[in-house]
Amino acid sequence: MPDPGGKGVYFVNGKSSGFMTVYHVNSKESKDIVSEDTTGPVISPDGRHVMYIALAGPERSELWASDIDGGNKMRIASGEELGTGTWAPDSFHLGFFELGTNIEHQQAFIAAADGNGLRQVPPVRGAPYVPVWSPDQKSVYLSVNETGTPTFSIWKWNINASNPEKLVDQCGIVFDSDLSGQYLLAVELGGEKTGIYAVSISEKKCVPLLPGVVTFTATFAPDGKSFLYAVAHRGEVTIFRQPWSNGKVIGTPQVALKVPFAFPLTYQRGNAYAFSRNLSTIVYAPEHTET
Repeated sequence: MPDPGGKGVYFVNGKSSGFMTVYHVNSKESKDIVSEDTTGPVISPDGRHVMYIALAGPERSELWASDIDGGNKMRIASGEELGTGTWAPDSFHLGFFELGTNIEHQQAFIAAADGNGLRQVPPVRGAPYVPVWSPDQKSVYLSVNETGTPTFSIWKWNINASNPEKLVDQCGIVFDSDLSGQYLLAVELGGEKTGIYAVSISEKKCVPLLPGVVTFTATFAPDGKSFLYAVAHRGEVTIFRQPWSNGKVIGTPQVALKVPFAFPLTYQRGNAYAFSRNLSTIVYAPEHTET
């Protein structure tokens, strides 16, 4: 498009741009902490750190970790198509995964937030997503998209063992482990089985908790007596709290927080938001544009 001033032209180069913002619920203050195209933010259990994926270019992405205010940034890994997993309970170790066109690039990793101690999770029969730490940090759970199946199976890897073991078939993507280490919290993102599920580790069983709920992630509250999830509806985002005990829901979901602004739940195959377990902080990507 010609510049109206006659000094040049404007054109689209297909490059997406954006930024990531932290919002402090109590003070109602916001701050941009990343000024590039990002996805997949995850806040550490202590609420002091965030990891995220920087989309560096076509078929190139980078895993970064920083303080919650954007300080002390550390690039941990780069790859073809990276995705974030979860933080370990110590808020220092983390997990992530890589997807790619070659099967060799479908793998999961654990590492420290300073970039040290990088380890690859042994291969599983499919593409691994969202590594989730056990409460004792001795095991990692993987949601695996096996070839030819429409959903995910759940695998467990003891970090001192050579091979992971399958726990259950067709139970969505796991996002958290409860404090007792007996249950996992999983989300089925679409289709007839859309909703939130519990995985009983001892029984190797998938249990529906909130069928039909459309969300992207679910996480346990700090006391382990409820879990939290976000729902977007008519331009608003609401975070709900569902009381639960021993793998079963108690009563109906309660409104935990009405977010005073809107943001997308997903972006580039990842989540576009994260909230701390105590709901004091939200990190989100408010918009993405093509330049």
